[in-house]
Amino acid sequence: MDYIKFIDKYYGNSPELRYILVTHGRQVADRALAIIDKHPDWEAQGLVDRQFVEEAAMLHDIGIIFCDAPKIHCHGQHKYIEHGYLGAELLRQEGLPKHALVAERHTGAGITIEQVEREELPIPERDYCPQSLEEKIICYADKFYSKSHLGEEVSLDKIKYNIWKYGHEGYKRWQALMELCGEF
Repeated sequence: MDYIKFIDKYYGNSPELRYILVTHGRQVADRALAIIDKHPDWEAQGLVDRQFVEEAAMLHDIGIIFCDAPKIHCHGQHKYIEHGYLGAELLRQEGLPKHALVAERHTGAGITIEQVEREELPIPERDYCPQSLEEKIICYADKFYSKSHLGEEVSLDKIKYNIWKYGHEGYKRWQALMELCGEF
């Protein structure tokens, strides 16, 4: 799949936003692929598909175009938290259901249905926690890169703070992702 051609289909008329999406996606993809390289048994056992991880990492934020986040040139009508499920809907319409799951499940360290209900989040009531190994790797890698500070890596302390402010259960999921990816 030519993910750049796919991105251009939706972002071709928004060069600033396209640049942010592609740059951020490349950072996430590179980190995700480096994690896979550190765990060659995952590929050998058929637990990860390297090409899919690269594609899905590049497309995981495809839904930002629908959201209102002027700092990163997004001028849509939806709240930023909606970008995951909106991107997933777009990817499903394009016949990419597995990529859609990554888009849908990458926010924070995952969002449970209980959180959606308790916090009255403006997203459909369902579970948004990464399930597959590939989803978990991309969710993890994504936390190290901000779309508003391209080129900079977010420190582990800042990531922990960002995750912790949304509650203990999310922080526990983050710790599990850190252990799984074996970087710390």
